Amino acid sequence: MTTTRTRGKRDDMYNLDQFIVKIHRSPAGTAWRWRTELITLSGLLAALAWLSGQITLTFAAVVLAAATGIIFAIPHSRRFICRRFWCVLARHRFQRLAWETRLHTRAGRLPIVLWTRPTKVGERLFIICRAGTCAEDFERHTGELAAACYARSARVTRNRRWSQLVTIDIIRRDTLAASNKVDTPLARLSAVYANVLDGKPALAGVAGPGPAPWPQASPTLPEPPAQAA
Repeated sequence: MTTTRTRGKRDDMYNLDQFIVKIHRSPAGTAWRWRTELITLSGLLAALAWLSGQITLTFAAVVLAAATGIIFAIPHSRRFICRRFWCVLARHRFQRLAWETRLHTRAGRLPIVLWTRPTKVGERLFIICRAGTCAEDFERHTGELAAACYARSARVTRNRRWSQLVTIDIIRRDTLAASNKVDTPLARLSAVYANVLDGKPALAGVAGPGPAPWPQASPTLPEPPAQAA
């Protein structure tokens, strides 16, 4: 027999899912997603507190500002910080994209970002797909992923052995683009030999006539036959 009794909270099959979503949106989950920023801010505040105990607070702030300026002035450390900044940004933008495009489970659990590291062309994210998502879901949203991370393109690669492990490459620059074209030395060499054959200077770009690169023998004419007396 069918019943017209409405389903109550005890009969709801999705109570556990709603509880998981609440945990995911808790302060602990937010702190985990913003762990890099919180660790950096805590380190700066700890250094400021220690320096203020040694000197005044004003001089401590000046010392920290000077140290930060020196770090950004050195090319090696500046590149390191910039690359890490883009890694953190790519992780946040990926998580936001996964939420907006519904690349999450029915309970609202986002894919786990194991590690983000810089590459020569951008960043690489190592992802664990939760139950309910797969690598094909990310392949269908490569355009949205590239736009969300402010990149040129995105590439998704699934692990050959473990299908839940996915690698996402964020492509920001092309090392083989036309602006970084490497000229071949054969073109200059052919131009040099062409100038030599035409009697021009051996080095391309040198204007004005000049002597041949090596002495050339004057052509010898045949002697006329002797006439009979």
